[in-house]
Amino acid sequence: MAREGLTGSRIRERRVMAGLKQADLARDIGISASYLNLIEHNRRRIGGKLLLNIASVLGVEPQTLTEGAEAALIAALREAADEAGLTGLEASRADEFAGRFPGWADVLAGTRRRVASLEQTVEALTDRLAHDPHLAASMHELLSTAAAIRSTAAILAETKSLQPEWRERFHANINEDSHRLSDSAQALVSYLDAETGAADAASSPQEEVEAFLSKHDFSFGSLETGSATEATIAEIVETAEMLRSQAAKYIARGVLQQWARDAAVLSLKDLRKEIETAGTDPLTLARNLHKPVVVVLRRMAALPELGAGLVVCDRSGTVIFRKSVEGFTVPRHGACCPLWPLFGALAQTGMVVTETVMQLGRAQAQFECFATSETQSAPSYNALPLVQAVMVLLPAPAGAGQGRSMGSTCRVCPQEGCSARREPSILSSGV
Repeated sequence: MAREGLTGSRIRERRVMAGLKQADLARDIGISASYLNLIEHNRRRIGGKLLLNIASVLGVEPQTLTEGAEAALIAALREAADEAGLTGLEASRADEFAGRFPGWADVLAGTRRRVASLEQTVEALTDRLAHDPHLAASMHELLSTAAAIRSTAAILAETKSLQPEWRERFHANINEDSHRLSDSAQALVSYLDAETGAADAASSPQEEVEAFLSKHDFSFGSLETGSATEATIAEIVETAEMLRSQAAKYIARGVLQQWARDAAVLSLKDLRKEIETAGTDPLTLARNLHKPVVVVLRRMAALPELGAGLVVCDRSGTVIFRKSVEGFTVPRHGACCPLWPLFGALAQTGMVVTETVMQLGRAQAQFECFATSETQSAPSYNALPLVQAVMVLLPAPAGAGQGRSMGSTCRVCPQEGCSARREPSILSSGV
């Protein structure tokens, strides 16, 4: 049923919420109870003065009855239906559910958002626990110290003929190791409890750069002139409070230098103009604009209206740049999913790889991925060229076919029987 045809359902729901009987509402607005019953069952159209009178008695705005829930709420319910695998008639009744039960619809949508947020947190924490070098070193220290204490205690318990001086020495070792274990545990707890954004070891240089770029909404007007100088870039980097470490400043400088080079080759104005006529296919845009595909991909990610994500890796497969997009997680540490088109593009420099994908375990939003790679260094004898692969992620249009399912990393990917799996998933095998 169309949303505009659910006015009666919304009137009935609001009347029940207000504690009014059908006959009382009918009397207050000057119509018969039988006619109001027809309205509430969507068998009579309603508008004009009668709608205004009903809204006044119910104490709501008229558009609340005619328009119902916000479009965002309807969209959230439809996404929840997709995730639950609802199809057919049930999936098409999101509008009616939101119109008749707006409170419950909001609860369901809020729960879905919370679940998505928790899944994202689990992915980030799992990724951190698996690959954070500080955590790895701390855990090694804890386990080593605990093993030393246990070994010493076993000697004391099992050896009955120890000389007093040796027994005292072992006691001293246990005392010293127990203090070391306590200090290590406190340091680990302090590290895990550190506030987000604090200047501590939990924030890597790459994360500093990502936070810096996100704060600027991945937009730098001073670099879009096509004639930005090294002095302009240096000023942006040195005055950025979020870039605390020298390593972060070094990475940010490289990112902004690439940004300025791309802006000199292709302006966002020209790209927007071409997209209006030719659409968002990167290969078509590159041909029409006579620009390299890799430049077009990076510039598309700089257009906020496209809502695009961007991932860049070097020849080793290490992700060196990431612009996040809701629904597609790029790990901050460690290896990514080898099935991503990004890594396929490394196999053949210049080849453009395209695929529709969705990540398992999340909202399963679909994205059109376009990836290619380019040589970063001039050719020289007996030296392999430096290569970078670039992948842009564009939200798949409505009606797009079923995308390929893949994970972010093996540790949090529930897909079974994957030929590219490197380690078991905690979602199926436990931590």
